[in-house]
Amino acid sequence: MSSSHTQEWQEWRDRRVATVSQPYGPLALTGTHWLGDHPDGRVEGLPGTWTEEGDHVLLRASAADGLTVDGKPLDGEIRLDQDTAPDHTRVAQGERHLLVFRREGLWAVRDFDPQAAPRRAFAGIDAYAHDDRWVRPGLFRPYAQGRTVRVPNADGQLRGLGLAGELAFTLEGDEHTLQVAVEGDGSLWAVLADATSGDESYRFRFLRPPAPAEDGTVTVDFNRTLLPPCAFADHFLCPFPPPGNTLPFALRAGERNHLTR
Repeated sequence: MSSSHTQEWQEWRDRRVATVSQPYGPLALTGTHWLGDHPDGRVEGLPGTWTEEGDHVLLRASAADGLTVDGKPLDGEIRLDQDTAPDHTRVAQGERHLLVFRREGLWAVRDFDPQAAPRRAFAGIDAYAHDDRWVRPGLFRPYAQGRTVRVPNADGQLRGLGLAGELAFTLEGDEHTLQVAVEGDGSLWAVLADATSGDESYRFRFLRPPAPAEDGTVTVDFNRTLLPPCAFADHFLCPFPPPGNTLPFALRAGERNHLTR
């Protein structure tokens, strides 16, 4: 086992725990509210009224609602675009951040509260010990044309998952492949399951290898297999693995489950 790899992995683990447990990290999400389910704009637990208006959300509130937009009290109405991250939302009520986002043409509001019970109960992330055996040379094979498959999401709905190619690697002489997406920075993203899923580890996990080289080669470090956001809060919409992304062996590497006090 390489001590340098183990040290880098431990530093990555420390950063990961810090990111997950930050005030507006995944543990702080207390609700995802689809505005189409509330045609009158009234959402239980959210102050003001929130209505879809084409490419925007119209928020109406009085001073008594205690909402601020860009740090200023809202007494009237404002049109909102999508927010980019929960710690940079435009709308807040005290410590709560209300994030506006759109998925497949549908608008929703997410409620992040640093005082959420799961965040207070968080005690770390359980992970398998680092093992150099799980650092594998890989090859990214892009599809001639991107494709979208419909997969179940954690909230029970079917949604599209965009895929750009397959990531091949070998283990004990056998080749395996995962269907992957390509992120904006060129890195890869796989949603996968394996023989430990739902037993030793969470029911599915994510893997985010770096951007491949020009010839498609890329190092695949399964020690950095991640829990999806829905492992930390039930209100995320994480996609389940697409067909073919359930590995036929026990991937005893990476994050397993999150720990509570």
